[in-house]
Amino acid sequence: MTDTSDIDGDVWVSPRYLAGSAANVDPALKPLFDLGFDRHNDEYGNLYLASPDRKVRLGFLPEGEDDGMWRITAYKDPFAAPAWGVCFNDSAPTELVTAFTTALASAYTTGADAYLHNGADQDRYDALAPLLDERWKLQYTGYGSALALRAPDGMAGLEYATGPLDPQRELTTLQARWYMEGGLKGPRWYATASTGTPVTLVAAVTTALADPAPVARWDSFLSSLLRPHVQLTPVVPPPPPAPTPLDVHRRTGTRPRPALTTTSVPRWSTSTSTRPAAARR
Repeated sequence: MTDTSDIDGDVWVSPRYLAGSAANVDPALKPLFDLGFDRHNDEYGNLYLASPDRKVRLGFLPEGEDDGMWRITAYKDPFAAPAWGVCFNDSAPTELVTAFTTALASAYTTGADAYLHNGADQDRYDALAPLLDERWKLQYTGYGSALALRAPDGMAGLEYATGPLDPQRELTTLQARWYMEGGLKGPRWYATASTGTPVTLVAAVTTALADPAPVARWDSFLSSLLRPHVQLTPVVPPPPPAPTPLDVHRRTGTRPRPALTTTSVPRWSTSTSTRPAAARR
């Protein structure tokens, strides 16, 4: 389960796949920042990151040409075509992006085999299992070239294309090997991953997608169309700690008294002699 205790917001939203994107995207960028990825901003405010060897690149594109806000690619050679590409649109829950970049950062530190291993050679079930464990159901798509899963409430889904695909179109359209989406037919978010994407990285996203833990959002940012379909819980701040004696002193101007110990006052007993030690000798 994801730790959401350090996220600012005024409501918890469940299910998370209907929460939309968060106002703060720093958690999604931090895993790559921590690895020293180069940063560059263009004149429009888009952010571009690149690994020191230029084999992993991320574009955060709030002012891009379409709604693909997050675009992440990996390369066997910095000057070759991408080995794989992943895209999250501007409405995708930010926790999904964070899960991906966190897994990508871990794979990058492990080595090229970890983040460039062709996903077509890996078991797709590893990415489907988190959803099946949360009772997502297999769906009949009407044609034999896709495997589809649907959330129990029908408000989110995943499709895995089983037929041949155009590598270039996988990187630039929704016709990718992996396709995830959620929401109503209008304000729907989506995420795609091309054929070569390592299944371990896709599984990081599906694990976050299936996580039943709520996510924090600013109440005013939530879509009015989705409100009837989500559970909202106010974020209650923790109670302040009990005041210490020093806190009371500062507030009232009184000096705290030192605590008495058993040795602070002389005690006499029937065995105590009143004669000086020399007289006893």
